[in-house]
Amino acid sequence: MRLANASSNPVFPAFPPQGTSEKLLDLDAHLFRAKFGQEPFLIGHRLADHPLFAMDRLMQLARTLPEKNVEYNAGELPISVDPNLTPRNGLTIDETIRRIEHCKSWMVLKYVETDPAYRDLLERCLAEIRPYSEPLHPGMCKPEAFVFLTSPGSVTPYHMDPEHNFLLQIRGSKVVHQFDGRDRTVLSDAELERFYQGAHRNLTFKEEYRAKSWAFDLKPGYGLHFPVTYPHYVANGSEVSVSFSVTFRTPDLDRRYEAYQANTWLRGRGWKPRSVGDSPWRDKVKSLAFRMARKASGLFGKRDA
Repeated sequence: MRLANASSNPVFPAFPPQGTSEKLLDLDAHLFRAKFGQEPFLIGHRLADHPLFAMDRLMQLARTLPEKNVEYNAGELPISVDPNLTPRNGLTIDETIRRIEHCKSWMVLKYVETDPAYRDLLERCLAEIRPYSEPLHPGMCKPEAFVFLTSPGSVTPYHMDPEHNFLLQIRGSKVVHQFDGRDRTVLSDAELERFYQGAHRNLTFKEEYRAKSWAFDLKPGYGLHFPVTYPHYVANGSEVSVSFSVTFRTPDLDRRYEAYQANTWLRGRGWKPRSVGDSPWRDKVKSLAFRMARKASGLFGKRDA
């Protein structure tokens, strides 16, 4: 296990008071350039006392979101969970937030950028990330934000996500166990192809993976970068945790999706295609072929009467 605990966290400058024009994030240019999209790394932030993350404000936010954008369940879970068998907590959304300290629950408020205040905060964070990310993965688009509320001792099961992600720890602490998404002994081509075909984000954890993880002890004022489709699970600390997830896409991720779609198509016809990422020029050909096939299907496919 590659451990990055509290004692080895980088030291960031003192955070200025809320309401100033100072930057919200502390980003190390060398670290960003070396690791973005390749390995997890820590950043600093100044959002730990931001009023948008007070419980009453989060309650207000949850009430304005469509019901489908509020996901919550019991928080005392194993690392591997079948999404169809995830237990509910028996509470309403309001009750879950109000009793989050004691109700042993996990909750995520999705796409909170639909609220203007959270959208402004997301855009400010991304404006600071963009100068660092553009030279590496140009074309920042599809900005989205998520707020996670978790009870003491809760577990976020082993899963992966499709976006560039910076998780900012606002309140409480959690240990994030993250795994190298390039390691095919941990994450197989078949799992990636299923994911890009629309399978649920949850994955099956095997005990032999444990020694291969990076482990980060996240505390308020710190954030963590998650490279795209790097599996991870999260163990909450002894207090209520609030985290703000800042995410975005780039055009290369669309091409990656298309290459996986093409591989699935080829494999279904008896071919044994090279893994996505092994050959950049092959991936480009697959992406272009998939895009052309999709366009042709739209032009010449059957229409509903």
